[in-house]
Amino acid sequence: MVTQRQVSQKAYVPSDGFIKDFQKLIKNVVLPYQYDVLNDAASDNGEKSHVIRNFINAGSVLAGNGPGDGFYGMVFQDSDAAKWLEAAAFSLSLFPDAELEQKVDDLVDIIAAAQDSDGYLDTYFTIKDQDKRWTNLCEGHELYCAGHMIEAACAYYESTGKKKLLDVMTRNVECMYRQFLHNGDQAFSAYPGHPEVELALMKMYQLTGNRHCFDLAHHFIEVRGVDPLFFEKECAGRGWTVWGSDGKNPRYNQAHAPVREQKDAVGHAVRAVYLYTAMAHLTQATGDDTLLAACKNLWNSITRRQMYITGGIGSTVLGEAFSADYDLPSDTAYCETCASIGLMYFASRLLEIEPDGEYGDVMEKAFYNTVLGGMQSDGKRFFYVNPLEVVPGIAGTAVTHMHDLPQRPTWYACACCPPNVARTVSSLGKYAWGENETTAYCHLYTAGTVTFSNGMKLTCRTEYPYGFSIEFTVESAKKGQQLAVRIPAWSRTYAVQVSRGGKPAEVETAVQKGYLYLNVAAGDVVMLTLDDRPYFVYPSPRIPDLSGQVAVCRGPLVYCAEGIDNGDDVLALSIDTSRLPEVQGRNLNVHGLREKVTERLYTMDAPETEPNSITMIPYYTWSNRGITQMKVWFPKK
Repeated sequence: MVTQRQVSQKAYVPSDGFIKDFQKLIKNVVLPYQYDVLNDAASDNGEKSHVIRNFINAGSVLAGNGPGDGFYGMVFQDSDAAKWLEAAAFSLSLFPDAELEQKVDDLVDIIAAAQDSDGYLDTYFTIKDQDKRWTNLCEGHELYCAGHMIEAACAYYESTGKKKLLDVMTRNVECMYRQFLHNGDQAFSAYPGHPEVELALMKMYQLTGNRHCFDLAHHFIEVRGVDPLFFEKECAGRGWTVWGSDGKNPRYNQAHAPVREQKDAVGHAVRAVYLYTAMAHLTQATGDDTLLAACKNLWNSITRRQMYITGGIGSTVLGEAFSADYDLPSDTAYCETCASIGLMYFASRLLEIEPDGEYGDVMEKAFYNTVLGGMQSDGKRFFYVNPLEVVPGIAGTAVTHMHDLPQRPTWYACACCPPNVARTVSSLGKYAWGENETTAYCHLYTAGTVTFSNGMKLTCRTEYPYGFSIEFTVESAKKGQQLAVRIPAWSRTYAVQVSRGGKPAEVETAVQKGYLYLNVAAGDVVMLTLDDRPYFVYPSPRIPDLSGQVAVCRGPLVYCAEGIDNGDDVLALSIDTSRLPEVQGRNLNVHGLREKVTERLYTMDAPETEPNSITMIPYYTWSNRGITQMKVWFPKK
């Protein structure tokens, strides 16, 4: 059930432009900075990581030399190293770097030394509680950490051909296989508290053909929710806990029903989209229509009733979770960066089953707004939470808004998001381009050259997302091959021109589910021009927090207003929707009104207003110039 697949990581070579600038930032700043953090060597005052020391200490325990200074951090601390490794692997495929590669090799050696003789690999339990392995799947995150390390191993092998980490994780897979498929009824009915290993196992199966990877992924997905009380029983039976979970809310873990019976996205948003990604990948491998139907129901639940305009998901801090349909408050939004990354992964897997512009549109929305917005422009500060409205003095201060910070912190005790952004930006080519035997697919517009395994080769030139012309040069193609380009739903008009031999040419085209299909030949130049006009977005009247409001976008970018550009007060502003915004470089000038502020809390007098020009910036760039107000949605006049 696969109509097209992601290209390999090495298929895409970026050229100068927007995406390459971010990928270079990852290579030159983010990876070195995060490596220092993992080694507790960063010069800033962020949270201590201790990740690499945990692996060293675990190796010391296994060698019989004691735990050193012990384990420090969250139970899932190992995953920070795994995601850094994956980001480094992807970066090495784009920008070969002997020094970085040596750091990766050295870290792989340290990780390998922390693996027990039976293949088990988890520093928390190796250092602290070896006798409690696999007894706290609700909270323990052993399978979650294994999943991220499997992804790192696959990425490093794909980028460099080096197998040491892949071999380590193959032994770990065999350890899990024995534990959960050949170790009694209780183990056989078990599944992870935090889904992630399932999507990783499917990646490893696709890369290596290891059937045990498929069997484990299939098992964890099929058994999930069959016994909704599994975690409650586990918690009651073991008599100890990591952070107090009693397992009595199976919806939090997406364990309330078998996966095919789950119709609404519920619970922890990151866990949800990681699970749904694995379900979609398993659907590809099995052709299971019932599983595909569940995936589509869950996709619709997210994108049609529970997604922010920025591609953020998970509206409540309580459980970092989905709350209820149309509950999308701006000022208390959670919108974890990792959740939007997971949404991209889910969209990409569904695109492989069915090229549909809706999936590409959401993937683009999440990437250009929430994912990029999760990282500061200097690459050293990160948002875990991505609100759509911030008022200093309330945000990060009021008890209801403590999670919505007005400024990106340097590092977190729970640092899942920073390396997640790094690995996603560095691997964007895989999500931007796809292929099958006859067609090259462009899902996202990224400048560079793509060499497809089907014999096609394309060069893309564009200044997207600020330039709206995308030129494709067909370097090579076989007879009868096609180029399929997503036409974004936001582009109300578009034009396409094809030249062959330097002259305008008529080629056969067709539009299907948001993709423009063109029959092309080697030497063809295809010029796609999208609508560059700013536009207004109006919310559904079902969203109570947004009644009577409007947002401004241009292309894939959502725009916001910061106080620093608007008299230190954006709360008194409203937008005049009778006049289109004007483009000023990368910013927009929006026509609006400013309400005169009085000292009264309430008044019977109608507010006085005056015309006001509103400066708006791309949402992903907010909070780069100090603490100030920020707002996406405004009253419309």
